[in-house]
Amino acid sequence: MKWNKKFTYPKSIRSLINDARHYDVGNEKLPSVTTILSATQSSEKRESLARWQAKVGKNEAERVKNVAGKRGTAMHQYLEYMVAEKNLLDLTEEGVEAKKMAEVVRDKGFNDLEEIWGSEVVLSYPGLYAGQTDLVGVYQGRESIVDFKQSNKPKREEWIEDYYYQMVAYAMAHDVIHGTQIEQGVIL
Repeated sequence: MKWNKKFTYPKSIRSLINDARHYDVGNEKLPSVTTILSATQSSEKRESLARWQAKVGKNEAERVKNVAGKRGTAMHQYLEYMVAEKNLLDLTEEGVEAKKMAEVVRDKGFNDLEEIWGSEVVLSYPGLYAGQTDLVGVYQGRESIVDFKQSNKPKREEWIEDYYYQMVAYAMAHDVIHGTQIEQGVIL
């Protein structure tokens, strides 16, 4: 992987305002992309999640969510280290599982990653929103936003619509601030 630090990305502090994540970018407190997507979620998606929670029970739903969240965080951390060409060792149960997932992402997805402009960088669209993308750079010859997702099983297209909106929001922010022409979003 070739690094090209041709853009300067802002530092930011995350904060909660009324239980919603915001980013302090420059002189603005901007809602996160995920906060906006959560607030604008379709009633069908909310109902589907409520049906699943009712089916498995509130405690089990919370447990599944927490396990997945810990594993996803650990997988992202492994991938951050891999992108930075550093080593990480996490011997917890989540860490061992996350390392295997990260290795699959690396082995199947990193070969087409030609240039990295930034990893875990904050992007903002002035006056509207901000967020932190996993990776931005050139993937298969095209300017791209790259997002890492962990899952135990394949997801149906309608379940991951928010992934696309998130990448579009990051691409628009990058284009506006840095004058790029992001052409694609890549989910690894």
